[in-house]
Amino acid sequence: MKKENLKQNLLDLIEHSTCAFTCVSYLKEILEKEGFQELEEQDKWDLKEGSYYVTRNDASLIAFKIPKKKETFHIITTHCDTPALLLKPKGERVNVGYLQYNIMPYGGLLNYGWLDHPLSLAGRVFIKKGNKIIKRIVDFKKTMAVVPSVAIHQNDKANSNLDLNMQIDLQPIFDIAKDKEDWYQLIENEIIKDKSEKILDYDFFLYNNQKPEVFGKEENILLSPRIDNITSVSASLDSFLESKANHINVFCTFNDEEIGSLTKEGAESDFLLDSLKRIAGAFDMDIVSSLSKSFVISSDNTHAVHPNHKEFMDDTGCAYFHQGFSIVKEISSTTDAYFSSILKQICDENHIKYQDTTAKNDLAGGSTLSGLSLRHVSVTSIDVGLPQLAMHSSMEVCSLEDYYSLYEMMKSFYNTDMIVKENETEIIYEKK
Repeated sequence: MKKENLKQNLLDLIEHSTCAFTCVSYLKEILEKEGFQELEEQDKWDLKEGSYYVTRNDASLIAFKIPKKKETFHIITTHCDTPALLLKPKGERVNVGYLQYNIMPYGGLLNYGWLDHPLSLAGRVFIKKGNKIIKRIVDFKKTMAVVPSVAIHQNDKANSNLDLNMQIDLQPIFDIAKDKEDWYQLIENEIIKDKSEKILDYDFFLYNNQKPEVFGKEENILLSPRIDNITSVSASLDSFLESKANHINVFCTFNDEEIGSLTKEGAESDFLLDSLKRIAGAFDMDIVSSLSKSFVISSDNTHAVHPNHKEFMDDTGCAYFHQGFSIVKEISSTTDAYFSSILKQICDENHIKYQDTTAKNDLAGGSTLSGLSLRHVSVTSIDVGLPQLAMHSSMEVCSLEDYYSLYEMMKSFYNTDMIVKENETEIIYEKK
């Protein structure tokens, strides 16, 4: 795929992926247009050669392609949730004339990066209609709120003390009001279709609704919300849709990575393992044998060297813009030299840029998608991602050149049929 098309697909996905629910809803639209058949977890799967997808809790999605020859799996895992301000239940209130709604942090927010930005609202709402409960995925798109900072005249420590209190300093304003019931008028006009409907409950997130922008002489630096981790979702999706191989290619995007993944649809759930078991069972594949010959790439972003704070990077493991995607090796990652050597060989054969990235020993990284999934699914795994700046701010920065390298690697991985045999002295890698 041409770079301009890749970039446009990425920008479109970022704008649509305002939370995990809207991301999965948009991914379903794309897959349906590509001829994928939706499966329901509660149904028996009647699988044949073809393309399928399944969702869980409206927020995680697994898609796969069944070829004629079915022996192994090539899997890429990503996550589609992003740091945001999550609305608490019954949180509406009027405070000194401002209509506010009490929030809680979803994920590890860079707090000051959420001040003074236009915020919109997206999520999932459950509605009572007669004797039925129906659900809708909602994205208001327009600016709905802002978290105002305190002026320097009123806080002379603002430039020396960035210690923001989530319960106090990150509370947004929505309007000027006299009654907290104005909150329901504000949102019901967008959601309620007729007078017989009543909102029961919702999962709503405030997100930065600024549009992505590119800058630099070559227009190859991206400034955007939700770079972590929609870039990985977009690169893996485009490479997955283009893939053709004699193994089963699997695309995964999970919810709840930002809060630990220990949910029914997170990477640490049984969603991936259950899906692989059902695929294997449909074709009488020995799941243990198949997984022993399979591979999984976990794609989640890492930190680029900061122009003003190089001291936060490892001396020998810095990640730089325009130098390719990162192969991330940390104590908490699943990367080892076994799969790393194979992936580097694939990249070298296809002239794809990559860089080895490590963290400082006194700045611990987080858990990885494959590391969590491997508690349930034992597959040869590696951790990769894009170097980026301002991670978990409401606006982040990355290199589009590195994004193209990530896509090219993923496409080559999906398309490469491999035989990997291991004995005491060597690993024999070859293309089928």
